[in-house]
Amino acid sequence: MKGQGNYLAVLVDLDTHKPIEIVNSRRMEEIRKVLRGWGVQILEQIEEVSIELWLPYKNLVEELMPNANITADRFHVMKQVNDELDAMRKAEKRAAMSLENKSEKERILEGLNKSKYSFIKNEDSLNAQQKEKLKSAQEVSPILAKMHKLKEEFRDIFESTISWGDSIIKLLDWMHDALSCFPKSIGTMVRWFGEIVGYFDGRTTSGTVEGINHKLKLIKRLFEKF
Repeated sequence: MKGQGNYLAVLVDLDTHKPIEIVNSRRMEEIRKVLRGWGVQILEQIEEVSIELWLPYKNLVEELMPNANITADRFHVMKQVNDELDAMRKAEKRAAMSLENKSEKERILEGLNKSKYSFIKNEDSLNAQQKEKLKSAQEVSPILAKMHKLKEEFRDIFESTISWGDSIIKLLDWMHDALSCFPKSIGTMVRWFGEIVGYFDGRTTSGTVEGINHKLKLIKRLFEKF
């Protein structure tokens, strides 16, 4: 229930791309009860679990699924980077608003206004108008231009089909280069490094889960109209 903090937990089979369970709460005791209901024999056969970056989920998997490799969903990792990039975009706008030079203030704001999706959307998915807005925003903010370049390099690491070892080396190099621009994201990556590089083993994501979540939200909105 939006705004009330009431959430469901959706468990999905990553092989069949179909929901297994919809738990009536995100509380760990409720999810634990459902998982234990599957039985030890089933839980011990689970080989991989893809989760968002939430420690209680990780702890629960380690507790109940001793043979499962835990993979941090790459889209949630990407969201961390995009959120930090967008936070800088907002900071740049606030800094421009405080400028006393009116013409400079207007120049920067004109470049930054309505630029959010041009920055966080995949660059190769931008339309002509969004590409032009991205170019204008980069011209008035060198730090945003640098962060956007790093963001695209980060995405490429996960989308390039290179070896497991090369992927890890590229990720470590990126973390070194991006530390001054993305300190929060780097901190998260350090804490979740094993789970993040787990992606390079089988390139498993929980993108299917996000698709199912969107469908569930649509159904919910339809029922709220009646």
